[in-house]
Amino acid sequence: MNDEMLFEDEDEDQGRDSAAAAGAAPAPWQVLIVDDEPSVHQVTQLVMADFSFDGRRVHFTDCYSAAEARAVLARPNQFALILLDVVMESEHAGLDLVRHIREELRNSNVRIVLRTGQPGQAPQEYVIRSYDINDYREKTELTHGKLSTVFYSALRAYRDLIRLERARNGLRRSIDAITQVGDSHNLRSFCSAVLEQASVLLGRDGEGICASRVNAFAAARMDGGLKVLAVTPAYADCRAEQRLDELPPAVREAFARCMRERCNHHGELYYVCYHRTRDDSESFLYMAFAEPIGVEEHELLAAFSANVAITYEKLLQREDSAATQDATLAILGEALERRAAGEGRHVQRVGLIAALLAGAAGMSPAEAEQLRLAAPLHDCGHAGVPDAVLHQPGPLSAAQWLVMRGHCETGRAMLARSARPLLQLAASIAHEHHERWDGGGYPRGLAGQEISLAGRIVALADCLDAMLCARPYRPAATLEQALAQVRADSGTRFAPDLAALLLQQEPALRELYRRLPPD
Repeated sequence: MNDEMLFEDEDEDQGRDSAAAAGAAPAPWQVLIVDDEPSVHQVTQLVMADFSFDGRRVHFTDCYSAAEARAVLARPNQFALILLDVVMESEHAGLDLVRHIREELRNSNVRIVLRTGQPGQAPQEYVIRSYDINDYREKTELTHGKLSTVFYSALRAYRDLIRLERARNGLRRSIDAITQVGDSHNLRSFCSAVLEQASVLLGRDGEGICASRVNAFAAARMDGGLKVLAVTPAYADCRAEQRLDELPPAVREAFARCMRERCNHHGELYYVCYHRTRDDSESFLYMAFAEPIGVEEHELLAAFSANVAITYEKLLQREDSAATQDATLAILGEALERRAAGEGRHVQRVGLIAALLAGAAGMSPAEAEQLRLAAPLHDCGHAGVPDAVLHQPGPLSAAQWLVMRGHCETGRAMLARSARPLLQLAASIAHEHHERWDGGGYPRGLAGQEISLAGRIVALADCLDAMLCARPYRPAATLEQALAQVRADSGTRFAPDLAALLLQQEPALRELYRRLPPD
């Protein structure tokens, strides 16, 4: 996040809130006096020695020329008010300094009050019209009453400007934080982003835990367990699945209170937000800070957590929908494979090999995932092949082979009925996974780039896994033998670039077949 989006570490209200919480005197208002007459400095400070506004006294910094003031203002500072002489080392030194502050330093918050002992040198109407100042006074107006009026007016305006700036910064930071969180693609990355952005939102380090608890029925089966979704380093010992009473005491008490009261709450050094979804699942965000957090920071966190809760629920729904879709497609693919006297994990492995190859070929993670889901349906057209043909133990007759070849068109027709992109992809794969790079495949005799990339990938994945599975008429090949055949068929049966990429994935393939071996 850009530095400009961070709160100033020592801005006025925050400094006051922190000091009050710690029992110390609030930070004073910073006032800069720029005047070449030492007596003006002395009288001003003497007259205003006991002044205070909003519970804060004033602290004076003295400069005796415009050049000296430029050097002081070039350093980090929190000046709320500048009392500025017009005539110093030159007749317009003060006016030139005003331009420098507003235009070069781009400081529009500090209040500038011009004071002059020679009113004719800088006519009041001209100066107020031409320069971005906030008041114009003669040096004869150094009485307590006159100066108090100037100070009250200037400091009140400065305070309100800082509050507005903080509100704008807080809004920008809230929007940016929600954007960063909303870009997360799954629940775990979402919760990690929430923890990170909750700290960034306040411009201070915090430690925290994101956790969830499923609905009451499922929670009973889990013995009341929570699911810890993300943690900061201070809570790295928390396991993914643990009981409420196993959490650190402060976190346990905060979450237990949330469960009882079903709302956000906070203490001096922590904030915890609570959200209950429509299906009665619960989500929790606990953040602890080293220093007290003020009312405005609570409001920022509350606004942030409200938006997070909405995003969280939508992400839960999306993940549940995606998981349901994944399971449904896997079950359907396995059911069709078992009907063909195969073992169900063939289609699962084809999907995983296809996704592996897609990633190696430069497809995006999202595209590779879509291919993983669609590839298991490549042989769904077997549903239209009679059992006598599908379960033929020996070679097929010419008539039977013609029927068998029809499963590509049958599969395409079945899947293409849906307009959903995933099933349209599966339809294309079902139609093309028996095409060959050299044009000798079926059903359309496509060659080379005429075959879609997905069709080329699944054709290779399907053939590789088929070679590694035993059939009634042949034993299973070893991985070395299957890869040797892929190398031999590169440029004829298989796309040569994909064959080369697959051969480079041998370690990943060995791991895959270790986890999901053929029966």
